[in-house]
Amino acid sequence: MYLEHFGLSELPFSLTPDPGYFFRYAEHQEALNVLLVALQGGEGFVKITGEVGTGKTLLCRTLLDALDSHYVTAYLPNPLLDPLGLYRAVAAELGLAEMHWDDLHGLLNRIVAHLLRVADSGRRVVLCIDEAQSMPDAGLEAVRLLSNVETSKRKLLQIVLFGQPELDERLAGRGLRQLRQRLAFSYRLSPFDLNGTCGYVSHRLKTAGCQKPLFSRFALKKLHRCSRGIPRIINVLGHKALLATYGRGAKQVGRSQVLAAARDTDDVSSVGFMGLGRFF
Repeated sequence: MYLEHFGLSELPFSLTPDPGYFFRYAEHQEALNVLLVALQGGEGFVKITGEVGTGKTLLCRTLLDALDSHYVTAYLPNPLLDPLGLYRAVAAELGLAEMHWDDLHGLLNRIVAHLLRVADSGRRVVLCIDEAQSMPDAGLEAVRLLSNVETSKRKLLQIVLFGQPELDERLAGRGLRQLRQRLAFSYRLSPFDLNGTCGYVSHRLKTAGCQKPLFSRFALKKLHRCSRGIPRIINVLGHKALLATYGRGAKQVGRSQVLAAARDTDDVSSVGFMGLGRFF
């Protein structure tokens, strides 16, 4: 592909949430700090929300990587489950043997017993739930019941919910007020400003092995405008713009290559689309 042409060791704009590419800028670093402080303080429930593509999953993976051996972690990427399915998924993540998993209350008791054993060993259990806005109400209630497990001194299970803004709307409903009242910390991720977009692109290129600026100043401005500062869209457009530049044999991405990439991509801002151009 274009790796050798641009002096890259790997693809800089992959959509895979690799913690090695986490950009410690403004809100994203602050969100990670909030999570670490909340977990170190033993808080039971934490919530992170943000629009699609703002980096919630990468933040989640970065958090899991940052926790040391004092923590036992469980990660649910697809929580569209009923209570029994949810408890099965949690049990599997915690490494429990598959015995009597058809009994909801029996399985819950086994999870609680395991949490007590982990606590006795001096460790903490953290459950991260991604795409939490997709959980049915019964699933959210099942999560709340798990959070009830505690000793006289601390919670046995700490839960972090990652979701789109619809999660806030759902938690505002009367039926989920008990869960909402348990939230110790909440944080909202926003898209990057122009400086953030420029820094993000530079960070990803350097991480991928390139030390020189591959995007012109005008290309970065157009990239920010078309992507609206949303990391996932920046990645999509950045990859396509590099392809377009490589196809022309050029060494630096210009404004026209970003525009060509934007025209080839759904769900990008059409602001500033002027002139003609094709992807290749």
